[in-house]
Amino acid sequence: MENFYELLKYIFLGLFQGITEPIPVSSSGHLEIAEHFFNLKIEGMSFALLMNTASLFAVLLIYRADIIRLIVNGTAYLKSKDPEAKSDFMFIIYLIIGTIPAGVIGVLFADFIEDKLADIKTVGVTLIVTGLALWLIRNMRGRKNDGDLSFKDAIIVGLAQAVALIPGISRSGATIVAAMSLGMKQETALRYSFLLYIPVSFGGMILGFSDLLLDERIGELALPYIFAFIASLIASYFSLKWFMNIMARGNLKYFAIYCFIVGPLVLIFS
Repeated sequence: MENFYELLKYIFLGLFQGITEPIPVSSSGHLEIAEHFFNLKIEGMSFALLMNTASLFAVLLIYRADIIRLIVNGTAYLKSKDPEAKSDFMFIIYLIIGTIPAGVIGVLFADFIEDKLADIKTVGVTLIVTGLALWLIRNMRGRKNDGDLSFKDAIIVGLAQAVALIPGISRSGATIVAAMSLGMKQETALRYSFLLYIPVSFGGMILGFSDLLLDERIGELALPYIFAFIASLIASYFSLKWFMNIMARGNLKYFAIYCFIVGPLVLIFS
């Protein structure tokens, strides 16, 4: 019976992470909330790595057409300087540039963030900050398409992604807020945000692979991890699809209101 409840716990956490990863409410912050208030302690060092990998697979699946187009056109531009492919080639360059801030800060300050900022009080405050940012851009309607981006846009959105390393600051929220503040259309902001997630998540997967190998409980937790991975993959896929519809209708204010409710509650009861 204990093993059954352990399995249910990991499935729940996988669903919880998967639902909250794509939407602008911070999956890391919500896992911190689940651990603190529901006493759902996560055993083993590899759980976050596997859940992020599951979400990565969901993003790859949903944006597969865009990824294939970028690869094909980017390669074509390198070979022939085809002007029609230049826009996609530059979009790839901007993705690379946007990845650098989070990559550098993550490598240099990961331990500091984990030791000093990964606590429930921080999550309460940063959820309120996330809500404020979403509220400020709730009515913005930009004009920039994929081909209108610049080096400045890539750097600013990349810095926003780096800030989201702090638990409670939503990665998708921070990057979309920055992108829309720079005048990007909602569709472009969403696409750039989630394509920017791919290299950062992939890099984290590679760097964290040693944790998986060194996890002393990997054999014992293999089955719960597998079920949690599947749950997170499915939840991430449908959550992102839902969020894309929300973005198309311009209803970001509801996520802001959610953060305004949950953030103070976390501070009051923690």
